[in-house]
Amino acid sequence: MTPATSVFGTLRRTAPRLTRTFFTCQHASKSSATNKTTRRLIGSTASSRSGDGLLSRPPTAFGLTNLSSSLQSGGKSRVKFFPETSDKTVAYWLLGSAASVFGIVVFGGLTRLTESGLSITEWRPVTGSLPPRDASDWDAEFTKYRSSPEFKLLNPHMTLDEFKSIYYMEWTHRIWGRLVGMSFLLPAAYFIARRKVSAPMAGKIVGIAGLIGFQGFLGWWMVKSGLKDDLFAPGSHPRVSQYRLTAHLGTAFLCYTAMLWNGLSILREHKLLANPQAARKLFDRLKSPNLRVFRRSVGALAVLVFCTAMSGGLVAGLDAGLIYNEFPYMGTGLTPPKSELFSDFYSHTSDRSDIWWRNALENPSLVQLDHRILATTTFTSVVGLWAYTKLSPTVKKMLPTACRKGMHGVVGFVCLQVALGISTLLYLVPLPLASAHQAGSLALLSSVIILGGRTWVPRRAARLIQQRLAHSRSRIRG
Repeated sequence: MTPATSVFGTLRRTAPRLTRTFFTCQHASKSSATNKTTRRLIGSTASSRSGDGLLSRPPTAFGLTNLSSSLQSGGKSRVKFFPETSDKTVAYWLLGSAASVFGIVVFGGLTRLTESGLSITEWRPVTGSLPPRDASDWDAEFTKYRSSPEFKLLNPHMTLDEFKSIYYMEWTHRIWGRLVGMSFLLPAAYFIARRKVSAPMAGKIVGIAGLIGFQGFLGWWMVKSGLKDDLFAPGSHPRVSQYRLTAHLGTAFLCYTAMLWNGLSILREHKLLANPQAARKLFDRLKSPNLRVFRRSVGALAVLVFCTAMSGGLVAGLDAGLIYNEFPYMGTGLTPPKSELFSDFYSHTSDRSDIWWRNALENPSLVQLDHRILATTTFTSVVGLWAYTKLSPTVKKMLPTACRKGMHGVVGFVCLQVALGISTLLYLVPLPLASAHQAGSLALLSSVIILGGRTWVPRRAARLIQQRLAHSRSRIRG
């Protein structure tokens, strides 16, 4: 072998090594390695699940939410602070909080019915958490109560032992409210800090927390209205303002509804994302034009039930349930005389321009009539919507089974609520029936909200399902 041949042979053998080393883009090599690692991770996850028959599900359905993050240049990943979906634990916590709010609403009604709400004349969020500990503390609290209009006009002969019974009712109600706030704020901060909730759900939880704080303020604002003589008619029964009571009740209903709705939404979202194909078919069915009337009717029904409950708050604030204790008549006819319904007594202006709305909100006779009309309208609307689902062949065919069951539940609760309302009126507002009637209003609203959760198409869940299906199709084509 000649020296020239030896040199050319050496160059030929080293040429491939030089090509790989000096003529390959290092940036492309790193990106290729990153993509291979990602594909290997997806493949290993899918193969480990294939034995359970879950291979057809997209990888994000197994909790790989971080894989949806986009890859930046240099192979670094950008991970979002909040996950795509909220943890189921958050849903159970929201439902538990809703149950606690349900309980405090019912107990608040008992506090009002036993006329215990004005027994504590001060608002001390921190130092008022403990009841009086000795005789001197009880004497001090009783002295404050004796200076209130309720004691002077209604309970001038009340003893200390009788005062203690109503004091503990109001104290328990306030402590329960503080527990509702603490049991919501602390877990909320934990779930958000630990990234257990999605970004939209984090905003909703913060909003509910603010609503709880506002509810506490409204509670004291309501009680304060019953501690001053200038806030109710001279010589009349001392009571809190019906406007403030209704605002307090309405805020409690909103808190409960928000907790219930969001808790159920998280559970439903997980159920839908577990099977995107079935979820898409369900959404296509619910979006059918044939169900448009039913979907809108459920929303209108929820508003109607809420308004009926708020009119019940006005009835409670004015003790309007203690007059016309008969049904369906009110005196000699279905309605009292017009002169009684629109009395000049309630007008505060010389031209009587406020006679309509003041009588509607301050006249016990008209307030009770309004509540009767709203309750009858609610009952008729529920029965009519139920009949629509039975008599319309198209709706009967298209309506999913879960929606039909939810509709049956609403019918059952509205019948129970009507029976409780009439019984409460006929028996002069006894404590057990009145409390059950208030609980029934919240239960009826809950049934309508549950029906709406089964009927309305959640936009965010629909968008996530479309993304999952698109990602699954891209994987199949790749």
